[in-house]
Amino acid sequence: MAPFQREAIMPTTLTYLFDPLCGWCYGASGVLPMLLNATELTLTLQPTGLFSETGARAMDDALADHAWQNDQRIARLTGQVFSERYRQQVLKDRTQAFDSGPVTVALTAVHLTTPEREFEVLKAIQHARYVKGDDITRMETLAHLLETLGLDEAAAMLASPQEFLLRANRERTRHGQALMNQVGARGVPTLLLAQEGRGIRLLDTSALFSSPDALARELAAVA
Repeated sequence: MAPFQREAIMPTTLTYLFDPLCGWCYGASGVLPMLLNATELTLTLQPTGLFSETGARAMDDALADHAWQNDQRIARLTGQVFSERYRQQVLKDRTQAFDSGPVTVALTAVHLTTPEREFEVLKAIQHARYVKGDDITRMETLAHLLETLGLDEAAAMLASPQEFLLRANRERTRHGQALMNQVGARGVPTLLLAQEGRGIRLLDTSALFSSPDALARELAAVA
């Protein structure tokens, strides 16, 4: 997505803090395109690594049940699909960790090579997990998905991740966590609005699900 430019001043920008294994972030992915179409905002994707490294955990019955209950609520609010295949092949698979690290690395590879397609790739990965029931915690799965999208350079980076890619990924997630701390955000998804002369402010992200049209009008007024 091309940035919206103004003469002599920095554009008003929207930063999206997320984790690719967050069901609410999947719900937000269905709303954000409408929000952007109604405004002229630049969207910056900012992964937080919330469910990677120390935030990762093994999938067990309690986590699976909690996730499925939340998923059903998200589906009712947003219309996003959480398929039975996802429930059987992802939530009931005890060999598949709840770990967003591999996906975040894949998104960083896209960010380094074709950043204008990162949101498209995020949506494709979410579809692979929540609709098709694919194991997107595997680098092989992610590399194949990138290849099918014609992103061969990013896919090749995943075949044998080099230190520069892993370092760039760590820097991105640390920046995301620093932003969360700066604005006092308690989780994801989180939207931040940056305006010339006004700094960064935390938006009411719940409006993505309760009143997206009102949020779009608010943002259009400041874009």
